[in-house]
Amino acid sequence: MDEQRYLYVSGTEKHEVRRYQLGEKNGTLVAGGNGKGNDTNQLNEPAYLFVDRQQTLYVSDHYNHRVMKWNKGATEGIVAAGGQGEGSALIQLKNPNGIFVDMFGTLYVADTYNHRVMRWTQGDKKQGTVI
Repeated sequence: MDEQRYLYVSGTEKHEVRRYQLGEKNGTLVAGGNGKGNDTNQLNEPAYLFVDRQQTLYVSDHYNHRVMKWNKGATEGIVAAGGQGEGSALIQLKNPNGIFVDMFGTLYVADTYNHRVMRWTQGDKKQGTVI
């Protein structure tokens, strides 16, 4: 839930994320929704979500082995971490799950099957750091 009291829900079967106002039944599509895939407007089983104060949405895109960043109102996302295929190199993730973004824009990712936590500083798309 964000500061405006919107609830964000990842729909793993529909490969999308929706935002709901309390009491709303259908919600608003805010990420994905273009079928299963790895284009920047698609997700492949979105798992964990993080929403910052600007309503920027971060999605752990589990089977695309990446974290996507969706700015408010965007129709496609930006790869924030991973996205270089499945693997254990510092530029790769393997089934990411939990994510957190601190007040400095640093992204932390639970890189599940690599058994590590990775850190990406804001703007660093090349590689993360194991912490």
